[in-house]
Amino acid sequence: MDNGMKRRSFLAAGAAAVGTALLPQPFAVAAAGSGKKGVMLINRIGPSTSDLYISNADGTNERKLLATPGFDYHASVSADGRTVVFTSERTGDGNSCLYRARIDGTNIQPLLTGPAMDDSAVLSPDGGKLAFVSTRGDRKAHIWVYDLRAGKLKCLTSSAAVAGDPALPDGHFRPAWSPDGQWIAFSSDRNTPWRGHNDGKGWEHTQELSVYVIRPDGSGFRQVAAKEGYCLGSPKWSPDGRRIVFYEITTEGTWGAHRPEYIGKVESQIVSVDFVTGDRVEHTSGPGLKVSPQYVNATEIGYLVKGGADEGLAYVSGTLPVVKRPWLRSPVWTPDGQSVIYQKVGFTVRPLDKPVYSWDSDWEYRFCDVFPVLSRQGRLAITDKQLGHSSIVTMRPDGSDQRLVFDSFGKGLDPVMVAKGLAGAFRPAWSPDGAWIAFGLGGWFQERANHTAVIARVRSDGSAWETLTDGTTNAGFPSYSADGNEIVYRVWGEQAKGLRILNLTTGATRVLTTEYDNLPDWSPDGRLILFTRKTSATNFDVCTIRPDGTGLRVLTTSGSNDGHAVWNPDGRILYNSGEYGFRQEAALYDNTFQPYGQIFIMNADGSGKRMLTDSQWEDSMPLYLPNSVLSQ
Repeated sequence: MDNGMKRRSFLAAGAAAVGTALLPQPFAVAAAGSGKKGVMLINRIGPSTSDLYISNADGTNERKLLATPGFDYHASVSADGRTVVFTSERTGDGNSCLYRARIDGTNIQPLLTGPAMDDSAVLSPDGGKLAFVSTRGDRKAHIWVYDLRAGKLKCLTSSAAVAGDPALPDGHFRPAWSPDGQWIAFSSDRNTPWRGHNDGKGWEHTQELSVYVIRPDGSGFRQVAAKEGYCLGSPKWSPDGRRIVFYEITTEGTWGAHRPEYIGKVESQIVSVDFVTGDRVEHTSGPGLKVSPQYVNATEIGYLVKGGADEGLAYVSGTLPVVKRPWLRSPVWTPDGQSVIYQKVGFTVRPLDKPVYSWDSDWEYRFCDVFPVLSRQGRLAITDKQLGHSSIVTMRPDGSDQRLVFDSFGKGLDPVMVAKGLAGAFRPAWSPDGAWIAFGLGGWFQERANHTAVIARVRSDGSAWETLTDGTTNAGFPSYSADGNEIVYRVWGEQAKGLRILNLTTGATRVLTTEYDNLPDWSPDGRLILFTRKTSATNFDVCTIRPDGTGLRVLTTSGSNDGHAVWNPDGRILYNSGEYGFRQEAALYDNTFQPYGQIFIMNADGSGKRMLTDSQWEDSMPLYLPNSVLSQ
């Protein structure tokens, strides 16, 4: 073995040095209920709590709105001011359904429930119809109308005259009734291309929205406002029905608007147009992320300043006082302009094994930290990222016998980066005999451009660890061959990219690919390596290749980013995809990367694709634990 590949001497971890303070909260994956096959673990990026509040328009007299709060958000108020319609996940974490209540928070009743994502509902001025966003039907976000008296549903945006190119984002959001009930305004990214952030170089997609109107019967569809390179979102009507107000942000800015490091730096403006002539008025200028506008009365427009020191409510003409209130989101003013309803979201970590809504009647879904992987001997390993140390933890599948086998602190990494989840020990991989766990150790995500990473492995009892690569590149995401003699991993850097295979006996490394490839996973039978490839400037796809470099197959072609793929024990592939587009206006999300990703499964040849989640959050990193494993 050459000097560059010399392994670091074994370092004793020492049980006493590990300590118990870093272990996660008690994690007990209970066996699934009667009639279930088991549990599927998933990771979700999104708020863990959301409560509706009501206050006076000046911010005084704040109180929770609902008599029995749940995971509630995106409220609207009826034209008579007596009813609140809102989205709630009280049927299960991740399952967005529609409810209504009296303005005093009592008499909560379901309006529409079911497995589809239903959201952003608003009553018609006469109270007889409900316009809302739903993924029922073709799984994309469409505008629907529900006739409350007749009990009939109609999709307004899936007709041939309205629907955009199905290979593109094609989402429709935030409906708003005109005061006379004759029109519904909404935003849409129909017929816009998939774009990466950072001028098309980044993985995360940006969003370009225009404002459209349509009649409640599906006729009269037309565009009323658009601006190339910009996102126009959350339209609302003026009280006289003559103007439509919305926020306007650059397409690139829609990524920064939901990223924590940019949220206070992104700029947007409040704009309105004349419904008939298109005459345009810019109501604001200068810095600040301004979203969720609404006419509070005939002459005043209120909006949300999102992020930064001035986060809270503001008003275009200043007839009402500014209300600085952190984490206030999605404000809506009552018709008399006297009160405002909004949500406050929280991001405390979900407990491991917290039940989340299951879209599969055979399996229960539970929350888990990142990169869960099960050994052949039936032991679970995860990267314990959500507690802020990104270390490797193992346990029995039922959560007992937890062990911190590798602590990322004290390994030469920046502790601030580790605490933010930008550095640490990522993506554990068991050796076939269960004796070792390989992982990447270094800087991740955007930090890979400035920090290297190595492939390392630790004995499964935590007694010793070693590095396997020389640290000259950012090497990560390892996976063992079926016989345990080799490890495949990815490298990223100015001089090298693609997949490499390390022979653990000889120390020799061979080049498998030289493209922009990532996240390799060796099949249990050793015949194929699964990975994600950047197939264009703005797209990633799931691929397989033989270990000798032959037989490359591209399995996904959605154009929307497909990745984070892993083998299921039955030979199928689990992966994450944005194939069905955004489920909400991108600028309204918080603390997310790809706020459109859902979990899919497909056969090893790419056939039989099926979506396994339908939330409006980012779901990924699935792992099936059958009851036979949980009962070990």
